[in-house]
Amino acid sequence: MRVFFIGFGQAGGKIVDMFIEQDKKLGTNSFRGIAVNTARTDLMGLKNIEMKDRILIGQTMVKGHGVGTDNVTGARVTADEIDSIISAIDTRGTHDVDAFVIVAGLGGGTGSGGSPVLARHLKRIYREPVYAIGIIPAPEEGRLYSYNAARSLTTLVNEADNTFIFDNSAWKNEGESVKTAFQRLNNEVVRRFGVLFRAGEVSGRMGVGEMVVDSSEIINTLRGGGITSVGYAVSEVLSKRSKQQKGIFGGLKDKFGPKKEANEQVLMGEDRSAKIVSLVRRAMLGRLTLPCDYSTAERALVLLAGPPDEMDRKGVEKAKSWVEENIAGVEVRGGDYPVNSEYVAVVVMLATVGNAPRIKELLDIAKETKEDVIKSKEKKSSMFEEGIEPLFE
Repeated sequence: MRVFFIGFGQAGGKIVDMFIEQDKKLGTNSFRGIAVNTARTDLMGLKNIEMKDRILIGQTMVKGHGVGTDNVTGARVTADEIDSIISAIDTRGTHDVDAFVIVAGLGGGTGSGGSPVLARHLKRIYREPVYAIGIIPAPEEGRLYSYNAARSLTTLVNEADNTFIFDNSAWKNEGESVKTAFQRLNNEVVRRFGVLFRAGEVSGRMGVGEMVVDSSEIINTLRGGGITSVGYAVSEVLSKRSKQQKGIFGGLKDKFGPKKEANEQVLMGEDRSAKIVSLVRRAMLGRLTLPCDYSTAERALVLLAGPPDEMDRKGVEKAKSWVEENIAGVEVRGGDYPVNSEYVAVVVMLATVGNAPRIKELLDIAKETKEDVIKSKEKKSSMFEEGIEPLFE
């Protein structure tokens, strides 16, 4: 899948910078991207996005110092300078793009406010789908960040064709501050979505998968809109020597001949199949990018990536059947693509989930915060009417 990433704000820019770094290392040439920000220092801190692809907006309004946590200003600046952003995207090239993916932290100002605005304009101009990866803040990041995330998410889900969510609070280690965890959390985002978005675009040297997953499979799975969560699991591949040592018939081929060797291959195939099903279960039942009730997902996609001799059509089919039995919908797509790796990785994409407690919690916080703001304004108004000037504004 050929993806055009737009990193919006500090968190979004850093993550897209890491996607580009990953793509360069793997040599797949599947990703391209730009970074958009109101803060000059954030753009200067990037390492892999070219300088010409770092877009500073809002200079007239905020002088390159960012909008802080004011996502209303972030939205206004984006709307005012949307032509500059679109021009930068066109200059980078969109003729072979399968999808646009906006990446943003939803708790701050620039990405939180600007992402829904950009999504709306991209959908108006281009035919390709527009997705978003939204990073929602942990509660300890502050009530204002949660309020911003709730307001931004409500709009973003309506504007984007589908919205992937990564919940910082679900991934922060116990006792670890969010600030020190940011780099690790960003790595988790890039690892999971990198596998997903590279599907079908790997080097031809490894051959073609038995059940190819291309961009159309991903797009069709996401076509229902709403919020999507992603599961991931990985397993180390045994070396050929280890496989022989651990094989039931290891060292007995010469004695028992081709029949025994054929039996061994059948058992190894069954072992691969069971391993794939186990990995898919781990991915879906383990830590998702957004903790949710997976049984409420309307569609799903199972993607297996690893060395060609670890791929197994039967295993993928069994895994798809297991996922179908455990989600609300009946559309479960799946397949594999071969890569030169010492690991087998599985991605399970749960599209359009209907029950995510963290999202409800955010919306409740937003409602309470809004009510507090209204009460505070009413209190100030009452004090002025009584001739009492508030001590603080």
